[in-house]
Amino acid sequence: MRLDLLLARAAQHLAAAGSPSARLDAEVLLCHVLEVDRTWLYTWGDREADPEAEARFEALIAEREAGHPVAHLTGEREFWGLRLATSAATLIPRPDTETLVEAALAVAGESGRLLDLGTGTGAVALAFASERPDWRVTGVDLRAEAVALARGNAARLAIDNARFFVSDWFAAVEEESGGERFELIVSNPPYIADADPHLARGDVRFEPRSALVAADEGMADLRHLVDEALAYLAPDGWLMLEHGAGQGAAVREALAEAGYREVDSRPDLGGRERVSLGRR
Repeated sequence: MRLDLLLARAAQHLAAAGSPSARLDAEVLLCHVLEVDRTWLYTWGDREADPEAEARFEALIAEREAGHPVAHLTGEREFWGLRLATSAATLIPRPDTETLVEAALAVAGESGRLLDLGTGTGAVALAFASERPDWRVTGVDLRAEAVALARGNAARLAIDNARFFVSDWFAAVEEESGGERFELIVSNPPYIADADPHLARGDVRFEPRSALVAADEGMADLRHLVDEALAYLAPDGWLMLEHGAGQGAAVREALAEAGYREVDSRPDLGGRERVSLGRR
């Protein structure tokens, strides 16, 4: 079958299965199978698909119809222009999280130290490190599999000013960092309430629940980081936290009560409050 017809049929199947981005999903999966980019696909769509490639593509489409995330099927996701390896051990990097990178870059000077808590694939740490090569960037995660993934991404991208190690939030930071303090501490922690109906929909069904759900209606980890970060921030250092669209006011209140200054929030691509921040 011609590639353009194969693509159109796959997009129809995915749309019927409820994919909110059916055409894009199909294009990404076909490009993955053919090892080409989307420009090539648009240019040469009238070519006949190789039977083996067609079979592989249809198998991936069937998995996507069942709900499996595209990033898990291809093993990668683009974030901040970086191609990151992904796995079921971590959250899939999402465009809204780029708000956290933008907020950090907006206050970052020529050099300094940044700590990324719950780094996952290393997306935030590596995006920042790629833009600020004179900064020393540290990423930590509770899961050893995530740390290995982040280290692999750093090596593939040849980003040598970022390092990663296992830590339950701040537990190992003091020892591993030799007591240094950070001008920036950032995190995209779990912030979804356990009863949130979104946990039964879309890609999050296949992501680690421990990286999504927090107690106290999703606020427990956010409040913990607000309280603990003060001991690790350099004077005038910033704490920046990603959170749910309806949690901005609560996070700002927690920051203010803990004594942070210049407390504020930043909107995501959809105009929803996504990152709240405060200065020691």
